[in-house]
Amino acid sequence: MIKKILIANRGEIAVRIIRTCKEMGIKTVAIYSEIDKESLHTYMADESICIGPNNIGKSYNNIDNIIYLALKTKCDAIHPGFGFLSENSTFAKKCKENNIIFIGPDYEHIEKMGDKSRARESMIKAGVPVVPGSEGVVKNIDNAIEIAQEIGYPVLIKASSGGGGKGMRIAHTKEELISNFDIAKSEALSAFGNGDMYLEKYIENPRHIEVQVFGDNFGNVIHLGGRDCSMQRRNQKVIEESLTDYLDCETKNKLYNAAVKGAKSVGYIGAGTVEFIVDKDKNFYFIEMNTRIQVEHPVTEMITGIDLIGLQISIASGEKINYTQDDIKFSGHSIECRINAEDAYNNFKPSPGKITYIHTPGGMGVRWDSFVYSGYTIPPIYDSMIGKLIVWGKNRNDAINRMNRALDELTVEGVITNKEFQKSLIESDAFINDTHYTKFIENEYIQTHTT
Repeated sequence: MIKKILIANRGEIAVRIIRTCKEMGIKTVAIYSEIDKESLHTYMADESICIGPNNIGKSYNNIDNIIYLALKTKCDAIHPGFGFLSENSTFAKKCKENNIIFIGPDYEHIEKMGDKSRARESMIKAGVPVVPGSEGVVKNIDNAIEIAQEIGYPVLIKASSGGGGKGMRIAHTKEELISNFDIAKSEALSAFGNGDMYLEKYIENPRHIEVQVFGDNFGNVIHLGGRDCSMQRRNQKVIEESLTDYLDCETKNKLYNAAVKGAKSVGYIGAGTVEFIVDKDKNFYFIEMNTRIQVEHPVTEMITGIDLIGLQISIASGEKINYTQDDIKFSGHSIECRINAEDAYNNFKPSPGKITYIHTPGGMGVRWDSFVYSGYTIPPIYDSMIGKLIVWGKNRNDAINRMNRALDELTVEGVITNKEFQKSLIESDAFINDTHYTKFIENEYIQTHTT
C-alpha cells in the first residue's frame, strides 16, 4: 500500500487529493510556488515545500525538481492532479525510472492516447465510432484538401497534441482550409511543441458527452457513467452534469460500452475519460481520451458514491478494482458550476486580488471544492477557477433548483466572480429544456446577456 504521496499540483485539486489521502491514512507532501505559500493545500498537507519561483516552468512543471523532492521526502508515489504535468509522458516515465509510482496510466498510454491522431487510429481499430476524417496525421495542405473533398465541408483542423481549443480552426471552404491550416499548425507548434495536425468532419451544434472509465492491472475495465459537458465557452467547460438526460437509456448504454471497449483495446490502467460529441440525430463519435482525473469528477462521485481519487490510488497500489459493472448503481442527478474570479460581463476579465469575505453554501446535497478562504489573495498568474460548486438532486429538475439555491447562498467579497453568470446560465431556457450545445454561449447567450 502507498504510504506517502507528493502532490504535484496546486489549488482545489491538491486540497481534494489531500482529503482522500487523510481518510486512507496516507501521508502527503504539498509543493507550492513562492506566490502560493498561503494556499490552503500548503496548510492541510503533512509537509509543504516551496518548489520554485512563480514561473510555471520553474515550479509546477519542473520535472527534475519534483522528482528530487519526492525522493528526498521518501514518497512512494506522486499524484499529478489535472493540468500541469498530469498528461506528460516524460514525467510519468521519469517517475518509473526512479521507482516512484505515478498515480495515472503508464507513460506509453499517455503518449498513445494523448496524441489525438494516434488515439483516433486506436479507436478505429477497436470499432469505436469516430468522426469522419483523416485516419492519422495530415501530411500537408494538399493531403488536407484531398481529405476535405472526401468527407465534405465544413471540416475541423485539429492539433494532434491539442487541448483547450488551441490549434483548432473551422474551414467551410477550400480557401478557408488553405488559409487556416498553417495558422492552426503554427499555433499548435507554439502551444504544444508539436505541429502535427489531423482533420475531422465538423459536426455543427454538437453536444459534448464523456464517459468515466477505470482500468486495473488485471485487465478489468469499468465505466462510472457519462457526464454532459455541453455548456462551454471557447471549448472550455463551464457547467457539467451527470448523468446526461439528453440520450435515451439504449443510446447511453451503447455509449458506455463503446468507451469501455476503447479503453480495453489499449489495455488502459487507471482513471480515464473517453470523450464524444453527439450530433443532432443522437449519433455519437469519439473525439479524444483524457488520461487523468477530470475537473468535473465530483458529479460522478455524487451519483455513484465512489471516491474517484481513492480508486485511482488503490489501482496505482496494484489493487484490483473492487467493483464489477453490475455493482455500479447510479442515483439521482448532479450538476457542477465552475466558480471563477473573473468578470463575465467585461469580456471575462480575470479578477485576482484579496478575498475579504467568503460564505460557502451548505445543506443537503451541496458540496464546495475549493482552496480559498477569507483573507486569501488570488494570484494573477494561474487559472482563474477558485472553486467548484456541486449539487445533487433526485432528478435533473431538483438538481437545477438546488444549484439555484446554492448559488444564491455563495458570497465572495473583494473580487469579482462569475456567480451571476452561472446563475443566469442555469436559469436559461436552453439549459432548463436541455437544448444547449457546445457553442450556445458564444452563438446565442453572449449576444443578449453580456456587453
